[in-house]
Amino acid sequence: MNFTTLIDAGLLQAHLGDPDCVVIDVRHQLADVGYGERAYAEAHIPGAHFLHCDRDLSGPLTGSNGRHPLPDPQRLAGRLVEIGVNKPATQVVVYDDAQGMIAGRLWWLLRWLGHDRVAVLDGGWQAWCEAGGDVSNELPMVRTGSFTPVQRSFAVDALFVGKMLKSPAMRLIDGRAEDRFRGENETIDPVGGHIPGATNRFFRDNLQADGRFKPARDLSAEWQGVLAGNSAEQVVHYCGSGVSACHNILAMEIAGLPGSRLYGGSWSEWCADPQRPMITY
Repeated sequence: MNFTTLIDAGLLQAHLGDPDCVVIDVRHQLADVGYGERAYAEAHIPGAHFLHCDRDLSGPLTGSNGRHPLPDPQRLAGRLVEIGVNKPATQVVVYDDAQGMIAGRLWWLLRWLGHDRVAVLDGGWQAWCEAGGDVSNELPMVRTGSFTPVQRSFAVDALFVGKMLKSPAMRLIDGRAEDRFRGENETIDPVGGHIPGATNRFFRDNLQADGRFKPARDLSAEWQGVLAGNSAEQVVHYCGSGVSACHNILAMEIAGLPGSRLYGGSWSEWCADPQRPMITY
């Protein structure tokens, strides 16, 4: 197996149980941080391990580094070792029930740490159940892997964004819903609005009505319109806290537009400093 963007439920069923395949459940809800663990305990894909968005896919909060700061690479690598991931041989498959929003984060994190053989289950938990996939409430067998992180330059920080705000060499893309981008209906972060110069591309626009990703050709056409002549390498993605923005990075990869980067702190970090420029309403 060598899937690097998406895998469908049928293919995963055919390879479930392969010794070089590790499935990871990352179901999560921002308003109910215990939801994912309860859902996993009730039923999950057989053999799947659970990682928590806040504890495993994010680092400690300081009050000024956003709601989901990037995790310490060594700590995340340690968790991957505990669930049997061997870099670079293991095929990792990640799923959620949030249209890939959380799964995309772990997909990006693994690539950030140098592991390319990772794919998001297209359509997530819902697609698995619709396809008649087996489910289980049993804990997976304990496995030990080997994972040495090699951090790639896939992320930028607030200092970089601030320096590049007026430069044509950076194309900022905000992955939040349009109303939050406009500063309306902001219920999560203390300040509504967006970073000056950003273009809005709601991550769910990457999906079809059934929750699966649009075909590559459609995504390519749409993203070429968003880029407006800019190259993928110029793009810096952000969202509320650096989670759903990874969905846009995945969509660009599917579209054949690799090379964009993530501002991990995103709006929740940016707006924590009132001295930073903001478009608010």
